[in-house]
Amino acid sequence: MLGKAIKIFILKKADMKKTPLLLIFLFVQIIVFGQEKLVKDIDNDGKKDTVYVDVTKSTIVCRLSINNYKPIQSKPIEILNETSGVKPTKNGFYFSNDWMRAGYRNQFRYNAQTKKIQLIGMSRYEFGNAANDGSGESSVNLLTSDYIGNWNYYDEAANKGKGELVSIPTIKTKMKFAVINLEDFNDETYFNYAERCSDLYYTQKDAKKTGSRKKK
Repeated sequence: MLGKAIKIFILKKADMKKTPLLLIFLFVQIIVFGQEKLVKDIDNDGKKDTVYVDVTKSTIVCRLSINNYKPIQSKPIEILNETSGVKPTKNGFYFSNDWMRAGYRNQFRYNAQTKKIQLIGMSRYEFGNAANDGSGESSVNLLTSDYIGNWNYYDEAANKGKGELVSIPTIKTKMKFAVINLEDFNDETYFNYAERCSDLYYTQKDAKKTGSRKKK
């Protein structure tokens, strides 16, 4: 995150002349990032609402007309990148956070009964290492608890010892979560999902390898 990058940036004496331009550049980047806002009717009352990422607080902020535009915000998201942001969906919006070789999306929708912005879906992807070991993607519907995962692992013993990328059979199972509203959301929400997803991956990976050995 650029805001944190500035805090930890260490200046050398030889670079002092470059400091003003660098700080201006970083400041402009932060402003541009912070001004990316989604404007659409989230609460279905016919009036435009606003959703954006507050980079100074590292939170997702939603201002609904039904609440007189009083800000509703998530908990701080510690690992936030300059590419992070919110995009519209048919019935709400999603927040995305991407790194070099991995990333995730979180889909939110207004719940008219609870009058809350509710997390209804999560998805993630990974490219794995250089050999794409651990690459794949998964998603979970928090309303139905349906989980689907398509993952790969690199088997060094496959292909007559030359190694190859092996696909694990599609994982379809139930993954239940408690109701999560925007005010409850932060990194831990995603990491909890990623950890449970990883457990399923290793279980199915071991089962796949065991099955392959038996066939031999």
